[in-house]
Amino acid sequence: MPNAAEAANPFETAKRQVDIVADLLKLNGGVREMLKHPKRELTVNFPVRMDDGSYRVYTGYRVQYNMARGPTKGGIRYHPNVSLDEVRALSAWMTWKCAVVNLPYGGAKGGIICDPKHMSKGELERLTRRFASEILPIIGPEMDIPAPDVYTDSQTMAWIMDTFSMQRGYSVPGVVTGKPIALGGSEGRGEATGRGCAYVIREAAPHAGVKVHGGSVAVQGFGNAGSVAAKILHDEQGAKIVAVSDSQGGIYNADGLNPHAVEAHKAKTGTVVGFPGAKAISNEELLECKADILVPAALENQITKANADRVQARLVAEAANGPTLPEADTILFQKKVTVLPDILANAGGVTVSYFEWAQDIQGYFWELADVNRRLERVMTQSYAAVHETAEKYKVHNRTAAYVVAIQRVAEAIRLRGIYP
Repeated sequence: MPNAAEAANPFETAKRQVDIVADLLKLNGGVREMLKHPKRELTVNFPVRMDDGSYRVYTGYRVQYNMARGPTKGGIRYHPNVSLDEVRALSAWMTWKCAVVNLPYGGAKGGIICDPKHMSKGELERLTRRFASEILPIIGPEMDIPAPDVYTDSQTMAWIMDTFSMQRGYSVPGVVTGKPIALGGSEGRGEATGRGCAYVIREAAPHAGVKVHGGSVAVQGFGNAGSVAAKILHDEQGAKIVAVSDSQGGIYNADGLNPHAVEAHKAKTGTVVGFPGAKAISNEELLECKADILVPAALENQITKANADRVQARLVAEAANGPTLPEADTILFQKKVTVLPDILANAGGVTVSYFEWAQDIQGYFWELADVNRRLERVMTQSYAAVHETAEKYKVHNRTAAYVVAIQRVAEAIRLRGIYP
């Protein structure tokens, strides 16, 4: 049995997920071991000049998990609690996320141990450029493509792109994704996660026995992904948004909420709480409210064995990363609740990041309608592959998504062989 430290270690969790699927697929020991180890890990310690003229040494990581299907792809986060094992786990999950939507990528992740909330813009720029210089030998459009993550954004990516380009002597926009459009970013990237989630909900609804048109939807986390998913489900698919929330609390109206009006209220007041004509509810109550579809789009570990039995929705679409704990998965599966796992439901973001990279490589940019049409095709095909696998192995969608992903990576490893 794993000890308490291991149980809380995200990389131990990631490795156990590989073992479960490897047993199901009867993968040979060598391939199984390769799937449980990152290909490359880089730890760097580097000085940054602070605004007061002093210097601080920061520690950063870049982990490239698997390159069997192509260059690695993944975000860089700035957070006081970044650890090497967290970055390893996130790079593994990025590998499976890219594979489940069939992108020609492996997974990577990066992070710096810092508190960006207590740093000026100048300090963040110097931190970013110095870190980019340290990891420069292992990143590039053909090798590893960073992206924004926790407390990083399009400006962070612009600094990395510029630092890399200065070393090359010419502009290399394809070294990062999530850039400003003026520097080679893609139309549609900002709403891609929420839009991709809405497409997967539409595909899964008939199998879950729910109707999107006229059906009720509750969204926990009315941020980027959650608000976009709510607006698309409301505007394009005819759903009724009955509940939404943010970090300060939630609102509920059985007759439906206009997500655009809620967004305007939040822009004005800083929260969805207090929206006229809606009843105040907590984030916990939102998860258990009467709705056909639940979209957890906030934090991890929201649906647990303590509350899973009280979830009334028939379809749960994970726009957030890791909102459902494993014990809750089992309870929901037994209740015949369809769960669309994060590595599928929120993969719209990395899909349009791939489109951005492809556009940068070609030097030819697509219109928004083209981006959305291609995203819809990817998400539709990916859901079909996961659903078919779930039916074949009689497992829930999370295991099925990992089976699809790990099968694809294992096949690439098998075909390539071991060099020399």
